[in-house]
Amino acid sequence: MRSKARIVIVGAGNLGSALAVSLRRAGYVIESVVARSRGRSLKKAEKLARKVGARATTNVPARMTTDLVWLCVPDSEIARTSRALSEKGAWKGRVVLHSSGALSSDELAILRAKGAAVASAHPLMTFVGRSNPSLAGVPFAVEGDAAALRTARRIIRDLGGHAYPIRKSEKAAYHAWGTFASPLLTALLATSEKVAAAAGVLPAEARRRMIPILLQTLANYAGFGAPGAFSGPIVRGDVDTVARHMRVLARIPEARAVYVALANAALRYLPVRNQKELRETLQSARK
Repeated sequence: MRSKARIVIVGAGNLGSALAVSLRRAGYVIESVVARSRGRSLKKAEKLARKVGARATTNVPARMTTDLVWLCVPDSEIARTSRALSEKGAWKGRVVLHSSGALSSDELAILRAKGAAVASAHPLMTFVGRSNPSLAGVPFAVEGDAAALRTARRIIRDLGGHAYPIRKSEKAAYHAWGTFASPLLTALLATSEKVAAAAGVLPAEARRRMIPILLQTLANYAGFGAPGAFSGPIVRGDVDTVARHMRVLARIPEARAVYVALANAALRYLPVRNQKELRETLQSARK
């Protein structure tokens, strides 16, 4: 394979868009962006294609000149997309990657059988519609065929990322870890806004006021780990304050359930005083 591969991106969603832009900036040629169907999907592909100097299409051409096809479709679509691609042209000597965090390279088995080298390469990063994060410094979990892994590692290095090996059997736990790190953290912040409303603070203002403490918490976690970053009434063993929290959160049952779950996690994983009394207080909240 040439030092800078020619790449086809299948899927123009949040991940596919960020990946295509980063690849183009790193000097890779994006040959085409493949949409799932005409209509809204194709329009997104056309917009991305213009940005990265590619062409938008709804099909991978039967006679490809590309070195690598990178699937950025939902997990449920990977195997189906692989089957559809397997009917297009020759695959011997090509590399095919997918970016699922939960599924292994075996989702591409039909293309492997056609002669392609396949792998999964998942960036531990969040991608949303109005953001286009850099992939510099981002860890990628990679597994698959040796030839595909060599190509994936080279590309990840050119993107400024870091490739880490993962076993197929570890991928579900790995993806659950990533879900805790970002989507469920966002759910916690949404829950925090509901509690702020009980204190008379509207969501937009709550978000603005929380940013300093969130940033400092992340800085503390980065510098000192979870035990060194943990603060507040639970680490102090302040049973009376936790009981007050339980009483006021009775008005917001979902938030109370989240509080109890996280407080119990703190009792298990973090240094906490008065553990017995705190555990009893939290248990009483379930009655």
